Amino acid sequence: MSTPHVVVVMGVAGTGKTTIGPLLAARLGVPYAEGDDFHPPANIEKMSAGVPLTDEDRLPWLDSIGEWAHARAGLGGVVSCSALKRSYRDRLRAAAPDLVFVHLAGDRALIEDRMSHRQGHFMPTALLDSQFATLQPLAPDEAGVAVDVSGSPEDITERAMTALAALPEPPA
Repeated sequence: MSTPHVVVVMGVAGTGKTTIGPLLAARLGVPYAEGDDFHPPANIEKMSAGVPLTDEDRLPWLDSIGEWAHARAGLGGVVSCSALKRSYRDRLRAAAPDLVFVHLAGDRALIEDRMSHRQGHFMPTALLDSQFATLQPLAPDEAGVAVDVSGSPEDITERAMTALAALPEPPA
C-alpha cells in the first residue's frame, strides 16, 4: 500500500482485533484507535451483562468510528471495529469512503478458546454465538481482505500486510 489508507480491523469478538490492530498500525506507520473506546457507556454495560447490542445501539458507535476515520483520510490509520454486518460497513464507508477492511477470520473453537483466556475484557464468550450469527463476511465489491487468525500475532500481521499489499490502489 503506497498511499495512507484507513484500515478497519474487523471480525467477531476474540479474533484479535485489539492485538493485531496496533501491530498493523506500527507496520504501516500510522496511528491506532481501539474501537471499543468509541462505545457509549450504555453499550458496554449491555455487553458486560451478556446482552447483545441492537443495530440501534451500534449507530452512535459506528458514527464515532466513522468520524475518526474521516478525520484520518489521506493520513492513514488503523481502527478496530467488529463491523459484522454489511450495513455497518456501509455506514462507516459513508463517513470515510476509502476505508479498507481486514477481516480477521477463524475457526469458532479457536476463537472461543482465546476468549476464555482473556483477562479484563467486557465481552463474555456467551455472546460469541450471536456474533457469528450476525457476521456477514466481506462481499467481493468491498475493499478489503480476509486474514486467517491461526498462528502468532506476528504471523497474522504478516498475512494482513501481504494481503493489503496485493489490493489494487483506489483511483486518485
